[in-house]
Amino acid sequence: MPTLHLQSDSLPQTGDTKIVTASSLHLSLSQPPKSFYRHGWQSWSLTAWTDPIRELPVMKPTSFHSRQTDPVYARYPHPNGSWLGAVELEDGSILFLGALELNAHVAVREGQLQGWYESGGGEWFVGRGEEINLFEKYAELLGQRFGRVTVQEHPRVWCSWYSLYNNINENNLAKALNGLGDLPFDVFQIDDGWQVSTGDWEPNEKFPSGMEAIAAKIKATGRKAGLWLAPLAVSKHSSIYKNHPDWLLHDLSGKPYVAGFEWSAEMYALDTTHPEVIKWLRELIRKIRGWGFDYLKLDFLAAGAQPGKRHEDIPRETAFRRGLQVMREAAGNAYLLFCGTPILPALGVCDAIRVGADVANFWDSRFYSYLLYNQTTPSMLNGLRTSVNRLWLKPLVHVDPDVAFFSETKSLTPQQKRLFLDLTEVADFKATSDLPHQWTEAQREEIRRWLESRPRVERIGRYTFSIDGREVDFGPAMPLPPLPNFFDGIVGGILGVLGNQFWALKIWHWLIRYALAKKDSEKIA
Repeated sequence: MPTLHLQSDSLPQTGDTKIVTASSLHLSLSQPPKSFYRHGWQSWSLTAWTDPIRELPVMKPTSFHSRQTDPVYARYPHPNGSWLGAVELEDGSILFLGALELNAHVAVREGQLQGWYESGGGEWFVGRGEEINLFEKYAELLGQRFGRVTVQEHPRVWCSWYSLYNNINENNLAKALNGLGDLPFDVFQIDDGWQVSTGDWEPNEKFPSGMEAIAAKIKATGRKAGLWLAPLAVSKHSSIYKNHPDWLLHDLSGKPYVAGFEWSAEMYALDTTHPEVIKWLRELIRKIRGWGFDYLKLDFLAAGAQPGKRHEDIPRETAFRRGLQVMREAAGNAYLLFCGTPILPALGVCDAIRVGADVANFWDSRFYSYLLYNQTTPSMLNGLRTSVNRLWLKPLVHVDPDVAFFSETKSLTPQQKRLFLDLTEVADFKATSDLPHQWTEAQREEIRRWLESRPRVERIGRYTFSIDGREVDFGPAMPLPPLPNFFDGIVGGILGVLGNQFWALKIWHWLIRYALAKKDSEKIA
């Protein structure tokens, strides 16, 4: 399939759109654009309007690339994004280019907006005009090709992660469940920490009663039982890694592909083209459903879409979607939230997608955001920025911006907490992780009002919304940090090299675990 070049005189005029078939498409720009919309590959990957001329610094440490962004393009020298991109022109209109199939990328280079498929070719949506209108038209086309969510009700979720992390057990979860009382949460979701290891999805010694028993206790309160797992990732400590090395994705040298790390161990990826992996995934999800869990948070899914050698030689995102579809079928009518997932391959398969970086009970980290120039790491600002820039996905899937915080903290101002609460209203997805016994009566009433509210939301501009007639502007939170100066760039480079050493990550993990254990003992005392 050929590469097509569209010159400025043959591009769509303002208000026009067209669908073009090509392996790659080059749209010539008659003038330098004002900004570029870069769409991140997976849930946590940065999505924002950025500089259209100079690519952002390579985010550090590079050991995070397979975990937080698309490692294939992590060092690409031009402004770029996954599947779609747009440039803002001088007259205020945008020129939009979006793939209508998987395995595609978009960049600005050589005075052009360019898109290409990694293998073969396919259709592209091209348009020029008003920003919100073009994103809506693109979403409509994606819905026709990939499907869209059919579940109407957005769940209201309590999640264990941000209060207890993986220091969970039967007792502290029972205390949290009882503490919710009659607050109208639809889901009580158990997060990481219940399993033997990533890959061995059986309850560990902290859950002697078994997962079926705890699911029954949750459902006895009238709520859905939710459970976290990372089905496409395996730990080096897992039985799969030890007994089924042929199930793993391999790099070009033939070694198991390192798809990131989890706490103290390297993490590897399952090959979703291997027949035994497909069988195992189907049986795993059916087992979890049999325990009584009908809300599943499937995390670290991007492991299954990493580049590498597979049992069957097909494009990586095509292979990835195959694995997702198997799990969807096995889950039946369970509600599926995908996290850490490449976005387009997940459409039509899940009910909700985490659309931003993980949040935290602080606004931003200068260490990560500025020195390492990494906007995918947990912080309230990083989660908010990327989530707002992905709200165009709402017609296709429930968009999860992550949890809101209500307990007192010196690290977030009331204005910052309010802004994120406004985001949950716009996204229409509400979750929190605060420990209920720490809420004051005033906070419990605030949470009740939040859970019960159904405001009328209207989009006014790129970052402005009307919520029951009250205008909310997310714009001040959208700019990226300035580029590091010369000295800070050197410091960031040294820190980045240190972050690539696994021994340093293990020390960092030990310090975090120590701090969390101390914090946890204070919380549940």
